[in-house]
Amino acid sequence: MQPQLLRFLSSKAELEKSKVVLWGCPLDFGSSWKGGARFAPTAIREASWNLESFSPYLGKDLEEIALSDIGDLTVSGDPKKALEEIASFVEDLLKKGKKTLIIGGEHLLSLGVIKGLKKVYPDIRVLQIDAHADLRDEYLENAFSHATVIKKITQELGPSRVFQVGIRSWEGEERKNRETVFLGENPFFSLHPGFFQGPLYVTLDMDVLDPSVCPGVTTPEPGGWSFKDLLYFLYSLPWENVLGMDVVELSPQSDPSGTSAMVGAKVIRESLLLLGGGNGRSF
Repeated sequence: MQPQLLRFLSSKAELEKSKVVLWGCPLDFGSSWKGGARFAPTAIREASWNLESFSPYLGKDLEEIALSDIGDLTVSGDPKKALEEIASFVEDLLKKGKKTLIIGGEHLLSLGVIKGLKKVYPDIRVLQIDAHADLRDEYLENAFSHATVIKKITQELGPSRVFQVGIRSWEGEERKNRETVFLGENPFFSLHPGFFQGPLYVTLDMDVLDPSVCPGVTTPEPGGWSFKDLLYFLYSLPWENVLGMDVVELSPQSDPSGTSAMVGAKVIRESLLLLGGGNGRSF
């Protein structure tokens, strides 16, 4: 781990005493457009200190949960080896009874997380919140990419254990693969209750938000969710079953205003409170 001088807001607990562990994974092997996801963990931490620790939506404060920010995971420059390192690290955290939130980094990191989760929870299911299907067999002659990550995860777990929401862009081959996964196109749809009864992992690509809300992402896609759409959806989930979450594909240098990093920090604040035992509610 690479310790951080600047930690996420209110993350004061030591690892051993924490309930929720926050860490960064600045993986950035290549974006299809803007890149720069490796800078997001630092930018989001910096933005978090301009937020209050209290959530007016949940009526809870980050000070109330045992939260530890343990810094950034240092991984290999080889994608396959990096995924193995992420898997091993996640497996160790789970065996210590910790829930985890990961600040990415590109979306490929989720595959490593799932490999680690699967070793401890073989029946783990994945909820993907994203603008893009990420179901390609390969991208630019690379089978390990942010554009192939969900295809790889469906191969790990089986297609019935992956649920997609927010998708509004895909290629022809992904349309074919789309038939093998659930696809929710409206953030207010009725969730399949049976899918969410077991252990769950949430992967959130920030490009699910409309570029007018969060322009600083690696692959912006018009026609997306509002900030409140995303919060409403997150609050609807059964957080008692959620073991962990990642927030990926923020590209802070693409938004010099700092707005996107602030949006990411606020989403993470709400998610940490939910992971720590908060119950979602409407505005």
